Amino acid sequence: MNRTTRFTRTTALGLGAALAASAFAGLSATSATAAPAAKAPGTTSLAEVLDADGNKFDKEHGDFDIVDRAVRTVLGAKPDSPVGVLADGNTRVTAFIPTDKAFMRLVKDVAGSMPETEKATFDAVATFGVDTIEAVLLYHVVAGDTINSKEAAGADGAELTMASGGIVTVNVTDGGSIKLQDADTDDTNAKVIPAKVDINKGNKQIAHGISRVLRPINL
Repeated sequence: MNRTTRFTRTTALGLGAALAASAFAGLSATSATAAPAAKAPGTTSLAEVLDADGNKFDKEHGDFDIVDRAVRTVLGAKPDSPVGVLADGNTRVTAFIPTDKAFMRLVKDVAGSMPETEKATFDAVATFGVDTIEAVLLYHVVAGDTINSKEAAGADGAELTMASGGIVTVNVTDGGSIKLQDADTDDTNAKVIPAKVDINKGNKQIAHGISRVLRPINL
């Protein structure tokens, strides 16, 4: 299966038990000793990682307080929402998570002015309604795959099928920057932030911080 096929397949949320594949190393011609098995990925969920700093709004706009609060809000109103996959560390997931600054930029684009605080930003986002927040969150999640930054950097032109059913296209620039083209073709594309990649590395669920909120519709 080539990389593009892997990235474009649709994987249903609420997946049952995944098929486990066993990889055997070839026996050495001299020692006939099998190579040690690769370490199994962990099951720490992204919800646990997002909640690690206590879910408090602050003045550090490069972290993920708003997306954490958004996930909590959706699951509080809709406990059976597919957003709950982010709390299931046994399900493979790749999430592109917008920083707090990314949400501030979204509110500015929609309302015309930049909010001064994270709380004001979230209050503005909350006016979109739970269903819209849920749809936006799912548009940031690839369920069924653990895509690390190295794989993403080698996937120029790949189309990611998001958990919402929408498509996001990977665009790797000549300089190596990874950008994501969403459904809003005339807005600034989100950029994967180099210092915030491979969050929760070593687990089935992995995340990469991005500079803008992906938009599932053309605003």
